[in-house]
Amino acid sequence: MLHLNHEGIKNRAAWAAADITLPDYDWSNMCAATKETPTWVHFGAGNIFRGFIAGLEQSLLNQGLAKTGIIAADTFDYEIIDKIYDPFDNMTLMVSLLPDGSLKKEVIASIARGYRAGAAYSDDLAALKEIFRNPSLQMVSFTITEKGYALTNIKGEFFPFVEADFVNGPAKCSHAMSLLTSLLLERYNAGGKPLACVSMDNCSHNGEKLRASVMTVVEKWLANGLISQDFADWVRNEENVSFPWSMIDKITPRPAAVVEKALTEAGVANMTPIITSENTFIAPFVNAEEPQYLVIEDRFPNGRPPLEKAGVYMTDRDTVNNTEKMKVTTCLNPLHTALAVYGCLLGYSTIAEEMNDPQLKALVEKIGYTEGLPVVVDPKILSPKAFLKEVLEKRLPNPFMPDTPQRIATDTSQKVGIRYGETIKSYAARPDLDPASLTYIPLAIAGWLRYLLAVDD
Repeated sequence: MLHLNHEGIKNRAAWAAADITLPDYDWSNMCAATKETPTWVHFGAGNIFRGFIAGLEQSLLNQGLAKTGIIAADTFDYEIIDKIYDPFDNMTLMVSLLPDGSLKKEVIASIARGYRAGAAYSDDLAALKEIFRNPSLQMVSFTITEKGYALTNIKGEFFPFVEADFVNGPAKCSHAMSLLTSLLLERYNAGGKPLACVSMDNCSHNGEKLRASVMTVVEKWLANGLISQDFADWVRNEENVSFPWSMIDKITPRPAAVVEKALTEAGVANMTPIITSENTFIAPFVNAEEPQYLVIEDRFPNGRPPLEKAGVYMTDRDTVNNTEKMKVTTCLNPLHTALAVYGCLLGYSTIAEEMNDPQLKALVEKIGYTEGLPVVVDPKILSPKAFLKEVLEKRLPNPFMPDTPQRIATDTSQKVGIRYGETIKSYAARPDLDPASLTYIPLAIAGWLRYLLAVDD
């Protein structure tokens, strides 16, 4: 059997026979270098991190462009570290689901260590504090979902545990944003070497959301006499702590039974998914589509890894914002939402099945090519038409992507205004276009209204 850990991957011939690619660097040396001079901490230990972001650092390690790995920390579901990281030496088996039905498999070993970033785990928190004090640290990234930055409920009231953090101060934090601020305080007290805090979550203006939450914690602690004015000024200055914006795009659905079966048949041991007490469905492997995009505003005051050598677009804030608009308002998200609501109405169980329905396929083609592209925001670094073509011809029809309309249809009320409203507004603003000429976007909205009736068609 093939065992996913440091000892197990020493048998390179057996992994090659199973058509699984192994890392091209010395794992022990990478771990030792990371402990000595950490450069990158990531909060949010789930699938998008393991299946995409950790793979970027693996690429740099394989190319000899990096010596250190990433330190992962989870602020929410500590069982991920206990049951998915520690038993496998923090390694992940990444499985790309190709449209022809084949699987591309690679062991991702670039995560040097996983920590439980919670008040109950004093040793883990002490280790994180030591890492933040190290001047070598260049960046802290996040995939904690948009909810992870929220300090208030829907009424704008602070959550009770956030209120408690405001009173308790840096010594005892329960919210991820309070914890981050306390770790920034450690860095300030150790000499205040600069640092970049990079949200990689799939939400617009993610860096702005991250900074706003940190600054709220800072202001509350300052008002309560828990921190100094000098520290508050240090965090406010983005030459000390920057908050770059980013756009991320890769679908990493929950572990698929067909992938587990294929890996087991290939001789890989212990690939069974688990469900944690926090209801996270996760496995030692990550299955995902192969296409992936990451665009990051290049503001790193203490330097950074050469991420562009791993396929990341390093650019300015306007370009990040324009790429996000291209994806969210024209080339991907509006198509996803249309398929999601009609998939629920018409009884489909996967997005790929819907793309075999000529009417639904035509609907999303018309939303994208006919109604969207005339007003698309062109980020210049990517061709909107080529991006849309890949979405329509490769990504959505991929029959081996276990993504369901039912999952995507959740929270459509929060999405429909952005995904369709921006195009409608663009038509209204252009003298040569008439919003009354739109047919397919209104049909998608009509499908959502029908969906709200809970009538199965």
